[in-house]
Amino acid sequence: MTTELQNTLILSAVVVVSAILVWPRVANSRMWRASITPLASIIGSGFLVLGPILDVSFGDLAPLAMLGLCAAAWGFGSAIRYNIRDMAHRSDRGAGIERAERVASASLAFAYFISVAYYLNLFGSFGVSLTQVDDAFHARLVTSGVLVLILFVGCTRGFSALERLEQISVGLKLAIIAGLLVGLATYFAEQYSQDALVFDPPAERGSHAFMLLAGLIVTVQGFETSRYLGHAYDAETRIRSMRWAQLIANAVYLIYIGLLTYSVEPGGLVLDETAIIDLMQVVAPILPVLLVIAALSAQFSAAVADTSGSGGLLSEISGGRVSERTAYTVLVGVGLILTWTSNVFEIISYASRAFAAYYALQAGIAARSASQQNLRLRALMFALFCILGAAIAVFGLPVE
Repeated sequence: MTTELQNTLILSAVVVVSAILVWPRVANSRMWRASITPLASIIGSGFLVLGPILDVSFGDLAPLAMLGLCAAAWGFGSAIRYNIRDMAHRSDRGAGIERAERVASASLAFAYFISVAYYLNLFGSFGVSLTQVDDAFHARLVTSGVLVLILFVGCTRGFSALERLEQISVGLKLAIIAGLLVGLATYFAEQYSQDALVFDPPAERGSHAFMLLAGLIVTVQGFETSRYLGHAYDAETRIRSMRWAQLIANAVYLIYIGLLTYSVEPGGLVLDETAIIDLMQVVAPILPVLLVIAALSAQFSAAVADTSGSGGLLSEISGGRVSERTAYTVLVGVGLILTWTSNVFEIISYASRAFAAYYALQAGIAARSASQQNLRLRALMFALFCILGAAIAVFGLPVE
């Protein structure tokens, strides 16, 4: 297949998916609107960094590692879905569960602090990736500038204007991902026809492989956003939309990792946050530019959403004693410290452990509630996921 034809197919996929997403019947669908927030969060930053990490670390077992991440995320999502329904149908869940919910919300607000640093460090890295100043120092300068910009907007004007960009950026990102999958599929077909598929042995095994995967749980995080959309959607809509978001995201991730693993040879790839650009240059010349566009739009909108979410959560938890502006200031301070003291892979690990702690608390709440209702098998399942979340929070490692 010629490069021109492949680029045409990729751009056609981007245009077709964009057209579908702006089609009024889809764009105005209540279920799609409820699904778009968790879906955008799941297929976000992780999509850009996860492929090269799994390919280099797990070789031809990368799809199995991806399946493990998806299974863990589905289990944690099941616990949160149970809690959504339980809150809607039981007015008195007990003082212990209510206290645990407040602790879980506080832990999520803290996780958002780290995730904003994660998003914007990726923003900085991709922002300079195709320039002549492609280095860590200039990437950190870009990240710091955007952090200060978000603080200024949040404290002076609020995020309502920026939040209107979310649906546009989400649609753009999903359309570009569709183009990426088409590009990988055509490249996979070429490699298969030439009997040139790649089957590399895994570099990571045993307990270290588990700890590395544990440090990547944030890459499939985002489904929990449905838990906090009660002001806009009823419980059943949030449950169904979260389930659909996870099913779609898991299918996309597994197809993506499968195509990438067996068709693209990582060779001497330098594993950094923008490694996907080097890999995709082999697949199709147009993909690196499209991925940078997707990265910039996705990271900025995700950072705004999580900054706003953390401020609202802390204000609510503290009964208004901590203002949203104060929360934004602390968040940006944490983000600046992480930006200048840690690399992106370390921040990913910190964020994974913070979200895992939140998931462990939610699974523990679900286990307690199910036990109260004599749902023993379900209580046991949630208890096991509580233990898994705690283990991830303790043992998760950054990519080296």
